[in-house]
Amino acid sequence: MPKFAANLSMMYVDAPFLDRFALAHDAGFSAVEFLFPYAFDADLIAERLRRYQLQLVLFNLPPGDWNAGDRGMACDPRRVDEFRAGVASALDYASELGVQQLHCMAGKTPAGLDPLRARATYIDNLRYAAGQAQPHGINLLIEPINHYDMPGYFLNHSHQAVQIIEEAACPNLFLQYDIYHMQRMEGELSNTIQALLPFIKHMQIADTPGRHEPGSGEINYRHLFAHIDRIGYDGWLGCEYMPAGDTNAGLGWRQTLTA
Repeated sequence: MPKFAANLSMMYVDAPFLDRFALAHDAGFSAVEFLFPYAFDADLIAERLRRYQLQLVLFNLPPGDWNAGDRGMACDPRRVDEFRAGVASALDYASELGVQQLHCMAGKTPAGLDPLRARATYIDNLRYAAGQAQPHGINLLIEPINHYDMPGYFLNHSHQAVQIIEEAACPNLFLQYDIYHMQRMEGELSNTIQALLPFIKHMQIADTPGRHEPGSGEINYRHLFAHIDRIGYDGWLGCEYMPAGDTNAGLGWRQTLTA
């Protein structure tokens, strides 16, 4: 049976962030993920996790100035010091919140930068971040993101991510496979997930078009959920989708697509 984690950055968005933990618990979730914790003191989030008996399974390293368009900075050679400071901040939060996996956003390739230099910078930064995380028992994850939603993002394809993971050669560096993004970029979901299963430590779900609930679009999630179980994936599936309406009203897919 797949294990679903509510993504509190995209679900229950009508409620203040710290109130979303209770809503996820009341809807039957035992785990959550979100993009970033940094706008809140770690102890406030930790208290919500304890109160509602929720496991935090994932959040991202600091992305830079999100409102100004930053989507990470790991491929930018001008921002290595800022990146390393972000790693330290993320690990401080991770220690307080008990999370065991962190996602490192690659960022957008700076205009005019040689793609080979961006790639080398990215790999160097991944080695640094993974090395800092390893003594804490934390995995570092990288996620290909589709270039329609995020133009200019450095990492777009699963095979590209695997090549980088193999070149970085860090024992705690793995793939975060987002079904929505990879449907838009590649398709061939079932075979790709099975082939890349040794690299995958976290998955995320949304349907397309619209990035709404599973079952709302073209992806055959009934097949995929059964397939993911059958091939032995035992990690979490983060519900990183935008509910088409009320979050709870749209949760029926958990029963209808996994029965």
